[in-house]
Amino acid sequence: MGLLQAGIGALSGVLADQWREYFYCDSMPENVLMTKGVKRTGSRNANTKGEDNIITNGSIIAVNEGQCMMIVEQGAIVEFSAQAGEFVWDNSTEPSIFYGNLSDNLKSTWEILKKRFTFGANPAKDQRIYYFNTKEIIGNKYGTANPVPFRVVYNNIGAGLELEVSVKCFGEYSYKITNPMLFYKNVCSNVTDSYTRDRIDSQMRSEMMTALQPAFARISDMGIKYSSLPGHTTELAQCLNEELSAKWRDLRGIEMVSLGISSIKASDEDEQRIKELQQSAALRDPTMAAAYLASSQGAAMQNAAKNEGAGAFAAFAGINMAQGMGGNV
Repeated sequence: MGLLQAGIGALSGVLADQWREYFYCDSMPENVLMTKGVKRTGSRNANTKGEDNIITNGSIIAVNEGQCMMIVEQGAIVEFSAQAGEFVWDNSTEPSIFYGNLSDNLKSTWEILKKRFTFGANPAKDQRIYYFNTKEIIGNKYGTANPVPFRVVYNNIGAGLELEVSVKCFGEYSYKITNPMLFYKNVCSNVTDSYTRDRIDSQMRSEMMTALQPAFARISDMGIKYSSLPGHTTELAQCLNEELSAKWRDLRGIEMVSLGISSIKASDEDEQRIKELQQSAALRDPTMAAAYLASSQGAAMQNAAKNEGAGAFAAFAGINMAQGMGGNV
């Protein structure tokens, strides 16, 4: 009785898998990076008993803009397309009497039937379609919990003066999947439904924070000051891509697209040190130094002229003294 049941099951399974299928994937939301393709069915669909992981020869697969399609058979990638349009799967190991040469397909179907019978009516085969979200994945927040060192270089002062400050940086970045094959092999593999960004975001954010310090060093070498970083996010994103290329691009098939800086600030002590350094640098110019001295003496004369505590004579003497000091400038 078991052989009879297996034979009936194998026959019904093979017949159910003769129907050609239509695979389609709606636009994936920003939180979905990869999803498994499913057969499009309707209320009048006659193919209700076919195997989920069997792609019949002659099936149609649709690919939308911003998507990449991949066919996996028995665990191996056999087809791949990032071009939008409609494709006919005519290389399947699961024949269909509704597509191609009828005589050849009948023979192939008979061989499939015998094979399924030996596996207790199970297909002993796994074919899947996966769709990858190749759009830009935006809205990934980042922030430095602890200050990150940033070296400020003043090349216009002699051989150059250096000052290391600690900054905190906050903002958002975006990335996209540029190599779905690497992403499939090393990140998501054969998931049963979909792979969402929350499963990898924490790791990517941690790696980005690690790469931020050497990226800051490269930006500093370009002569860009930390206060000017919001205007040089393109250069910073490029530096981060280079620092992260081994883990993101070469291992996972992911690249950073853009980087936004909402806020970047040094500590109050470092801000004061920078102001003092800038002032000292400006006073190295004799003209600037003379102007600063004249301004200081002018302020001193105004304060002396306003002195009313010692009477009119003291105020007048203060003015004459201030004028005498000013004449020596």
